[in-house]
Amino acid sequence: MISIEHLSGRSESFCLAETDGEQSLPVLVQATPGQSIHHLDAAVRDALPHALTTAGGVLFRGFSVPTPIDFKRFAASFGAPLASYEFGSTPRSKVFAGVYSSTEYPAHQFIPLHNEQAYTRPWPSHIWFHCIKASETGGETPIADSRLIYQRIPAEIREQFASRELLYVRNYSGALDLPWQKVFNTEDRAQVERYCQDNDIEWEWKADGDLRTRQRCAAVLQHPETGEWVWFNQAHLFHVSAIESGVRASLLAAVGEENLPRHVYFGDGSAIPDELLDTVREVYRQTAISFPWQPGDILMLDNRLVAHGRNPFTGDRKVIVAMA
Repeated sequence: MISIEHLSGRSESFCLAETDGEQSLPVLVQATPGQSIHHLDAAVRDALPHALTTAGGVLFRGFSVPTPIDFKRFAASFGAPLASYEFGSTPRSKVFAGVYSSTEYPAHQFIPLHNEQAYTRPWPSHIWFHCIKASETGGETPIADSRLIYQRIPAEIREQFASRELLYVRNYSGALDLPWQKVFNTEDRAQVERYCQDNDIEWEWKADGDLRTRQRCAAVLQHPETGEWVWFNQAHLFHVSAIESGVRASLLAAVGEENLPRHVYFGDGSAIPDELLDTVREVYRQTAISFPWQPGDILMLDNRLVAHGRNPFTGDRKVIVAMA
């Protein structure tokens, strides 16, 4: 028998009835010793859709996941085809089709919470993380309920972002960020242009051969199944205020605002004041939940309902990712 409970230790029935409106993220599915990830109890399988639309995330712990292929099979077993990492904004390595390394930023860096690819229009509805090796210290994947973030952001800020939307501007260069060949997985300019045209992205080839894109996107989202509103954007990551002040000044002096690797404006192109995004970052900080990884863990998230990040760490850490 497999039990479903919350990380707080509170058990739930398989139907996962709502409890007092309390946010319980993530739901924990605990295996019996030696239980294969491919042999979930049918009642657990039946309960997962409700768990994802109420809690937003499920942590599978204690299961046997012998290889990354087993992780891929499990992620693919939910019916949606696994996605390739198109139009990415961070460095990842492809493990094999449909499975990637987690973001390859240096271990000392904190990756702020975000919904995967919320800076563009085609984004994954679900994302899975699999811990192959936990770090010696730190390295957690903090998560936060995007509904709660939406509710806690001051109404006047929320309304500004919702009504004005966002304009993401990216400059692709191997010198400062990812080159366009890596982002679009091609050396063919025509293929890049087709992708941009298909996804309502404005593009511009610069004199030095590098690429600039602009895309207008919503800042909030209504979940298609629950009807709930969520905060769904990456303005706090893309905005120049996310860069440490000394580095920011040097970068602006070197390349100018128009050539920053990434930046974001309100949808009409007007500037977003730093203090608005400082408020947003504080809400993320207040709502974040962290738990230590254990080898073998699989964390399944509804990408619309739950944001994720990464804490700094020491020692080796190997976490791989699949998206659908």
